[in-house]
Amino acid sequence: MVPKIHKRGKRTIGLLYYLYGPGKAEEHVDPHLVASWDHAAPDPGRDPQATYKELQQLLDQPLALLTDAQRARPHVWHLSVRNGPSDRILSDAEWGDIARRMVAAAGIDDPDQGAGCRWVAVRHADDHIHILATLAREDGYRPDLDRDAVRVQAEARLLEKELGLRRLKPGDGTAAQRPTSAERHKAARQGRERTAREELRETVRRAVAGAAGEEEFFDRLAAAGLLVRTRIAPSGDLLGYKVALPDDRNAQGEPVFYSGARLAPDLSLPRIRERWSADAKAGAGLESPPPAGPAAPSAARRRTARAAWEALLVVEQGKDAVVAAYVASAGEVLDALAKTSAAPTRRELREAAWAYERASRSHVRAVRGHDQALRQAARDLVHGGPALGRGEDGASTAMAIDMLFFLIVAAAHWHAKKGHAQQAEAAEKAAEHLRAAYRAAAQQPLAALHQRGRRLARPLLRRQSGVVREAIPELAEQVLAEPGWPALAATLADAEAAGHDPAALLAEVSGRRELGTADSLSDVLVWRLRRAADLPADTTGVPSAAAVRDSSTGATPEVERARYRRR
Repeated sequence: MVPKIHKRGKRTIGLLYYLYGPGKAEEHVDPHLVASWDHAAPDPGRDPQATYKELQQLLDQPLALLTDAQRARPHVWHLSVRNGPSDRILSDAEWGDIARRMVAAAGIDDPDQGAGCRWVAVRHADDHIHILATLAREDGYRPDLDRDAVRVQAEARLLEKELGLRRLKPGDGTAAQRPTSAERHKAARQGRERTAREELRETVRRAVAGAAGEEEFFDRLAAAGLLVRTRIAPSGDLLGYKVALPDDRNAQGEPVFYSGARLAPDLSLPRIRERWSADAKAGAGLESPPPAGPAAPSAARRRTARAAWEALLVVEQGKDAVVAAYVASAGEVLDALAKTSAAPTRRELREAAWAYERASRSHVRAVRGHDQALRQAARDLVHGGPALGRGEDGASTAMAIDMLFFLIVAAAHWHAKKGHAQQAEAAEKAAEHLRAAYRAAAQQPLAALHQRGRRLARPLLRRQSGVVREAIPELAEQVLAEPGWPALAATLADAEAAGHDPAALLAEVSGRRELGTADSLSDVLVWRLRRAADLPADTTGVPSAAAVRDSSTGATPEVERARYRRR
């Protein structure tokens, strides 16, 4: 159940015409009253003798008790209450009870407080009602509506439980503003998947991801095709900005601009500047990324995997203010990765970044600066350019997504522990999209490793089995029974051939982080080992000395198979 308080107005009759009218897209069906302040208000929807004017005059009568100054202020209070598509259809009597509890919770008409305001509840669809009230009590005072939005949300959570409806997570006031119904209808008419407000929010978030300062930020906005206006103080200082889509116009044909704060609380210019000032305090600011080239996208993804791995420990064990900074910067990395991803993973990564936006903010104020490595990773991704969906680009994308998945899961656990229900749910949704993106990115490189693992000489394969039992005895049998074991065996052999102690390396990468949320332990360990040992992510067509010749016997796999058949 979603209650929404709309902008206050001055014309009671105008809102009545809308509520009883056909709607903007002929969506209003059988408009009628389900409740009112005195249980006897005229209903123009069901009573042919009742008129809108009659109802408006009754609602506005208490306004005569107010002073001229009070009457000049907007006095029409409007609340819509909507159920979800999976909820059952409520009866008129149930909606009437909901309306009475909502106006009581908001402070419009609470029987325990005596004289209240006049109001009506109109139903013109199965899934929602509208409540109209005039802000003048019967005793001549205006109602106390302090924190009315918070109170109606709390009442909605109680009603969901009592009526057996889908129970939503309680909010904390840090969410971005939802699109209005007018914005949604406009987007539908224009054939847009998302409203202009939502498109702008996504574009601005991508522009700020890893940006080193104002100049780069505004250059990115312009390069994305947005119309940008800035607000300058008389002193010449930049105070703020607002953006618009070139083809989003109002009735007068003018662009519809949104300030950063209207898109999301953390997209106002002062909040964005906090990231840049913290970068400067932490060091010399964000570094210039390496020169662009064919290897730049894969190199950026490997650095992203390293930054996510290091951030995971902080999110699991750090102080709240520092964790909040890492949680916020993880959103920048997701935005940058989605912006530069190849077709096989683009949609899922975009959805992951979109879902995680809600998880990037909470009432825990972030202490910026500690998260510089993640912001640098976002910057490297953007400057590295678009990645290919194959080869080292595709494999390093799988490595980065794998590390980010565990970071986002850790963020979800932190939010849940702090009681941030909406943020925890958003992070969990983002993790599911990352899981789907990972499957698409990892399929080809893991298949190549799997083939190399199946070609390992038997003594070498037995030795790698022993390495697993020595390094992770409690997980060994599960790992050895998984379909991904050959890929892990090939990776352990590659690490050994590169001069590493495979048992020590495996113990290190498995012991420092939890593995309980992994679909395949062997897959996760493959990427952790290849990152830690600095091995190529993609092994397609790359010969492995360890796979060709076993160091203990000097025998090739073909010779070993022949010996085995003779025995």
